Amino acid sequence: MKIGIPKEIKKQEYRIALTPQAVENLVRGGHKVFVEKSAGVGALFNDLDYEKAGAKLVNLHEEIFSLSELIVKVKEPMPEEIKLLNENHVLFAYLHLASSKDLTVGLINSNVTAISFETVETHDGKRPLLAPMSEIAGRLATLEGAKYLQRPQGGVGKLLATFEKGEVAPNVVVIGIGVSGTASARTALALGANVTAVDKNLERLKEIKNLLGEKVKTLESTPENIQEVLKDADLVIGAVLRTGDRAPIVVKKEYLKLMKKGSVIVDIAIDQGGCVETSKPTTHSKPTFKVKGIIHYCVANMPGCVP
Repeated sequence: MKIGIPKEIKKQEYRIALTPQAVENLVRGGHKVFVEKSAGVGALFNDLDYEKAGAKLVNLHEEIFSLSELIVKVKEPMPEEIKLLNENHVLFAYLHLASSKDLTVGLINSNVTAISFETVETHDGKRPLLAPMSEIAGRLATLEGAKYLQRPQGGVGKLLATFEKGEVAPNVVVIGIGVSGTASARTALALGANVTAVDKNLERLKEIKNLLGEKVKTLESTPENIQEVLKDADLVIGAVLRTGDRAPIVVKKEYLKLMKKGSVIVDIAIDQGGCVETSKPTTHSKPTFKVKGIIHYCVANMPGCVP
């Protein structure tokens, strides 16, 4: 098969779909692999790495599409890339179609066969391609939230890391305790924060208690419970996921009036439409905005900054 790896053109996306080692494995398997020049630079892989692996370097972005049968990307194709897709292509990437009607319609009209990384499941229901990025996003959510709690960033001015006796720990609420939510909670606990894990799955709450210990508080996800826990929250992390579907809204616009001015919301679910009603996609260069005095961090490709 002819496999093409284009350079990501989504703003501030530094990842590349396949490492040189993965390319070498494909070439050994008899496949022909085309890699766009400089595609791996953001992830610290140079062109020579891919040439040594057996790939053929291609100068033009458009040429990758014309030469290849299987296009392997990290993020969804941009509008100018959709025009390059046709019925002879198979596209394999993180697509998050639930959050974008235009992308969905564009792919349908192109007649491409599209397979989404995040919906690939094993026989036991695990999602091996989504889990690693969810883990990274979860950790980043806590770290970015900690940054925007700082006063120069417009935050309430609290330090998330508290280690000394007598320090008042900030309150972190994590809604949705899947892979990313668990990573967020674990990171916040490691920094010394008070953490409340919220999920509708009571069995999952028992598991998180066993996993993270007695320091984490658990709470069933209901509108009443969420509203109550938001009152004292300094950082709220939304990590709700429905596989292949839009994320449900668990923090409504009217809930923001319950929160402290300068508190922070990080909506990890923004790539699936967001689980906070006031969320909208942002970028690494302009990651935040405020609604009713609450900082919103809604970068749709969070792991892209740590390729």
